[in-house]
Amino acid sequence: MSHRARAFLAATAVTVTLAACTSGGGGGDDASLVGEGTGADCTIGSPVPVGAALSLTGAAASYGESQQMGLELAAEQLNADGGVEYELTIEDDQTDPRQGIAVFEQFTADDGVSVIIGPTLSNGGFQAQPIAQEEGVPVLAISNTADGITEQGDYIFRDSLTEAQVIPQTIAKAKEVYGAESAVVMYSNDDAFTEAGYEVFAESLDAEGIEVAETLEFSTSDTDFRALLTEARSADADLLVVSALIEAAIPLVTQARELGIDVPIVGGNGFNNPQLMADAGDAAEGVVVGAAWNSASDNPENTAFLADFEEKYGTPPDQFAAQAYTGLMLIDTAVRSTCSGERDAIKEGLGTIDGVPTVLGELTINDARDAEHEAVVQIVEDGAFAVLD
Repeated sequence: MSHRARAFLAATAVTVTLAACTSGGGGGDDASLVGEGTGADCTIGSPVPVGAALSLTGAAASYGESQQMGLELAAEQLNADGGVEYELTIEDDQTDPRQGIAVFEQFTADDGVSVIIGPTLSNGGFQAQPIAQEEGVPVLAISNTADGITEQGDYIFRDSLTEAQVIPQTIAKAKEVYGAESAVVMYSNDDAFTEAGYEVFAESLDAEGIEVAETLEFSTSDTDFRALLTEARSADADLLVVSALIEAAIPLVTQARELGIDVPIVGGNGFNNPQLMADAGDAAEGVVVGAAWNSASDNPENTAFLADFEEKYGTPPDQFAAQAYTGLMLIDTAVRSTCSGERDAIKEGLGTIDGVPTVLGELTINDARDAEHEAVVQIVEDGAFAVLD
């Protein structure tokens, strides 16, 4: 039995497919998905079909690839113990809300999946989740942090902390450590996630009494930020605060340092990616990022996860892998709480998650179907994320 499996008292098997979603899963009211026993003793006769809509191509591919690895590791570990079988189907939403809608339509068919994980970005979630809500299929978002995600319906849950849960702590820490009194804010204005991040940044800066000297907007497709950064430099502020996806974050950070901007750069959740350090190199040093997970956490679930992930993939995990891994484990906890893989039973089980030990820490899903657990403020030091003290 794996270290993680012992912690969760879980037992499942898995079939992973990366092709089109296949029918026959019986995700609706299928009596064969109702088992015997509870918790670790639960046994279900038929595979519980789980669908995952991830951005494996397109602008968010680096996030989706990490999520895929986290899900596959979780599935393998659950598989090792037997008892309940999970049939996992992973589909590429192509970082395109229209494709996300198509994937959700496949997953919510009469004989489709029992529960959906994803999509990767909040934009896709807002577009696709109403389909699942209407069909009564529970959704567990594993990286969507924009406000309003779970407000779309009582079948929508998430294990990712919202920007509103993380950013205020990040700004407060930046003020404490750097004594910041002013900031320039930059954000991409054509993405729900980055717009939500901007709004929380603005509110948090105001709450901390930090003056916003300038607010500069750009597009998610932009790669040359020199004109905007020159304007930001002239504001002579104490912080550069940015809400952006990783594809914009890397050139923005790099160009800021090239232009001589040496103030701390504070990023939103989109900066939570080892690709920042890999591609921006020394320019990433000193970047501050609020996070839902830190590899330095020494809880037993996380310690085992880090070792198992590196053994399987030869690389350390990031936050997106950790949240995906946790997502499948929470689904297993929900299934086992009633020993049923039916849609409404999983919905009921997710709503009872309370103080479950996970790689993210002790996690509760509150009455608004949002996750609650401790957040952390990180800084890039020597090419890696470290806790900002």
